[in-house]
Amino acid sequence: MSSPERTPIERADDYVLGLLDDKERIDFEAEMEADHALRAAVAGSRDRFLELDLTGYAEPIPAELWSRIEASLRIPHDVGTPEPLTKAESANDNSLSHWKRTAFAGIAASAVLAVALGYMVFDQQKPEVIAVLMDENGAPRVLVEDFGDTHARITPLGDFKAPTDKSMQVWTLPNKELGATSLGLLGTWQTATLDSRALPMPHEEQLYEITLEQPGGSPTGRPTGPILVKGFAKIPR
Repeated sequence: MSSPERTPIERADDYVLGLLDDKERIDFEAEMEADHALRAAVAGSRDRFLELDLTGYAEPIPAELWSRIEASLRIPHDVGTPEPLTKAESANDNSLSHWKRTAFAGIAASAVLAVALGYMVFDQQKPEVIAVLMDENGAPRVLVEDFGDTHARITPLGDFKAPTDKSMQVWTLPNKELGATSLGLLGTWQTATLDSRALPMPHEEQLYEITLEQPGGSPTGRPTGPILVKGFAKIPR
């Protein structure tokens, strides 16, 4: 059975969320230049996911980071401050020596930034899949990062007040044989890491959702209450 063709909005969502590999992104951007509908879909996706962009929190930078960067790059101490220009150089900003110093300082700064970003990205465990869960109005409300090792991180993307007499329960559907499986309960509407029993490795388009259940969770082991949010997994690239 062939996969159904993806809609412009679905493709735009993948682009905005950074789920395309380099070739896919380049091809998509080339197509977007000549396709007004695709550009409009991307603009709409950016508007819908704006709240997701605004919820990112700053990770504390370890105190030893900069010393490690300097040691790995072996940047001369005088690189960051170009020598004062002579009168002749000031009259001609195209002076070769001036541009060499400026260019080298820029390269060093770019390298520092690249190392810093790489440190912050690769020093953390990468999820096997991510899923943005939407409410009934199509607004992004929750980010799920499933690490495929019995734990998943749940990050709310906005405020929500659950009824005090209900529990919020997170579910996923690994396959039809297992059926809907609980990943755990959310005690409060804030970032939480849930530990669950071992499940098959998560995959593309795997369903995730959060329902309102009785206090302590569903009595049947399956979703019984109303669905708050739901979404399908993507593999981060």
